[in-house]
Amino acid sequence: MNLSFPNFDPVQALLSQTALKNSLFSANSRYYGLEPLTITRHGTIVAYIPRRFVPSPSRFQLLQEHTVVQGERLDNIAGQYLGDPTLFWRLCDANNALRPEALTETPGRRLRITLPEGIVGNAL
Repeated sequence: MNLSFPNFDPVQALLSQTALKNSLFSANSRYYGLEPLTITRHGTIVAYIPRRFVPSPSRFQLLQEHTVVQGERLDNIAGQYLGDPTLFWRLCDANNALRPEALTETPGRRLRITLPEGIVGNAL
């Protein structure tokens, strides 16, 4: 603690000078990077998270496709290809799905496995 400036947090000061950002959401969240906003309603300040617009699937570079088999779950597919089951929402974005379960309801459906939005590169 800094005795001259009791409210001064040196770690926060360092972070504010770098590209690292504080976020309410973890880095694997679809809401990561969204800053909370506030609105005053009837004299009360209310915090909220702005709407996240789903990007167009054309904004994702295709790496490969996956054919859904009976009984598959989207989180398992995300874990297999993306290394993190909580990234199932990236498969939804890449395949223009608003309901995650819609992607695995029909065996034989082909799912696009892509790089994150805005990232381009070669498949491994």
